[in-house]
Amino acid sequence: MPYPSAKASTSLEWRQDKPAVVFAAGAAAAECGLEKSLASGVALLSCWGLKPILPFTAFLLNLVSCSAIATPAEARSYNSKPWDDPQFFPIAVWLQNPANAGRYKQAGINTYIGLWRGPTEEQLQALKKAGMRVICSQNEVARKHLDNPAILAWMHDDEPDNAQSLGEGKGYGPPVLPEKIIEDYGRMRSVDSTRPVVLNLGQGVAWDDYFGRGTRTRHPEDYPQYIQGCDIVSFDIYPAVHDQKAVAGKLWYVANGVERLLRWGGEKKMVWNCLECTHISNPDRKPTPREVRAEAWMSLIHGSQGLIYFVHQFKPTFREAALLDDPQMLEEVTRLNRQITELAPVLKSSSLENEVKVSSTNAQIPVAVMAKKHSDQLYIFAVAMRSGQNRVSFQLKTPGVSLVEVLGENRTLPVKDGAFDDSFNDWDAHLYRGRAGSQ
Repeated sequence: MPYPSAKASTSLEWRQDKPAVVFAAGAAAAECGLEKSLASGVALLSCWGLKPILPFTAFLLNLVSCSAIATPAEARSYNSKPWDDPQFFPIAVWLQNPANAGRYKQAGINTYIGLWRGPTEEQLQALKKAGMRVICSQNEVARKHLDNPAILAWMHDDEPDNAQSLGEGKGYGPPVLPEKIIEDYGRMRSVDSTRPVVLNLGQGVAWDDYFGRGTRTRHPEDYPQYIQGCDIVSFDIYPAVHDQKAVAGKLWYVANGVERLLRWGGEKKMVWNCLECTHISNPDRKPTPREVRAEAWMSLIHGSQGLIYFVHQFKPTFREAALLDDPQMLEEVTRLNRQITELAPVLKSSSLENEVKVSSTNAQIPVAVMAKKHSDQLYIFAVAMRSGQNRVSFQLKTPGVSLVEVLGENRTLPVKDGAFDDSFNDWDAHLYRGRAGSQ
């Protein structure tokens, strides 16, 4: 998970909760240029770093609308519970002491992923007592607890796509071969076919030049093969605290990785991703609560189905549960998690095609948008993909909406002639809800 110290209109459909992502960009495309992809016949907006799949007409007149790409659903070969529960949205924390499970649960986290040298009997008992689900290795202890409903899924070792340590002072060897991951996946499924298997990959998912992959740096073609060895694929990149100029401060790399995993998995794998919330290894930089919220909504709008918080801090001092020691960040993370949980049935519903057209006054601040309808209410989720100020107009297809509520902000906006406007400041995310015929 941590890094070595040296070391639009785009619409994506997937299973039940298909993201339909819209970018308002305008002249930004003209400034950086579009490159033609011969393989897919689509345009890649290379200067954004996001590389969203974009029809060539997406940026005409600074107006963007949704157009969905239909993809077949992959039949699940594992137990659907709790995955089909509309109230359950996975919000996890990475490799934490079960003694803190109660505090994490209060913060809106519902799943542990990874247990240090575990799982052990004591760890599983502590998590059961706290009412916390867990994703863990399929070790000897775990195999004795196949009937334990708290075990949500199994997991591979972390980041096999990175160069692998040869031992202290011995340097690094090549990444684990994808064939080995696929073999291990088959072994885990042969022991228990009722639970999915999670594979977490490194930052090479989002950043081709990540040198931590060693001999496989700039070989993104490896990833579709890795993905064959799992049911749920995740990755981590932490741009707010990154120590490399190419990535540092460019939060959109999180969305880039989500989109690539969806594409590489043929829209058939469940995609999760990790979020930063501490210094990690950068003593001079920590993400702000606003940046964490932006990364979360970038992830969800681009198709992520699960979030994992990385809460360790290694510098300036080591703290395993640094999030719990940061009142300001913990307050925002708790608020964010509760909001996502409340919206779980909406997030897990189908996204709407051609529902919203977006235009903006600042073409340098693209805004990504996802539209959904649930219980006769229309939801528009929007996030600024760059830092800066922008005024954005949303033109709705659904008729009869006269007012939208901005969730969590204690304000409403009038809808006139089927459209409403709102302001976006640095990394803002706004969530709108309206009802046809609302007053």
